[in-house]
Amino acid sequence: MKIMSSLHLLSKQVQPSISQLLCLPRHLSTSPKHHSEEGQLIYTGNLGKAVVGVKMFSYSSSGFSLCMMPYILLKTGLGVKSLALQVAFCGFIGFFTFLTPVLLHLITKGYVARLYHHPGTDTYTAVTYNVFLMEKKTAFRQAQVRIPGVSKMFTTFYANRKPLLVNPDLFPLPHDYNHLMGYDKPFSFDIEDGKKTDRS
Repeated sequence: MKIMSSLHLLSKQVQPSISQLLCLPRHLSTSPKHHSEEGQLIYTGNLGKAVVGVKMFSYSSSGFSLCMMPYILLKTGLGVKSLALQVAFCGFIGFFTFLTPVLLHLITKGYVARLYHHPGTDTYTAVTYNVFLMEKKTAFRQAQVRIPGVSKMFTTFYANRKPLLVNPDLFPLPHDYNHLMGYDKPFSFDIEDGKKTDRS
């Protein structure tokens, strides 16, 4: 009798409750896409904060260099020497002061921090950062997406002639990337185009 009661007690302890069954692991549950005015959030870049941080550091260091330039001119005695020497010194320091922020902006201006898709109109909204570190939204249609013929380092595709950079591995659903790039369209090979290339 004691054995039967202990087995009955043990089965109650092992049996999971309904609340435990509903608490599925996070990786097994399908999380819905985030919705906003631009549509569904289908992509989030993992370097958005790093891009803003590096550009902010570059801007601050350039501003510090410009503020320190008059002090350096007075302390080194270049301020009382020839005008040509002053121009050469200021040009050298100013070149490197402005070169780094300009290069960083040219490299990162197409980096997509977030990408939204509106399924009803099949339009995309890419969020990038402008030169003042403010978010800039670029809206385009899938028909305006053009893949460069030669792969480029900082360009994945062109959206209405604007170069944009995304990481295909960061799309939660591969279908979203395939639809963006037009890989889900049926492949068509025109024989006339092949004949024209052969003639030329």
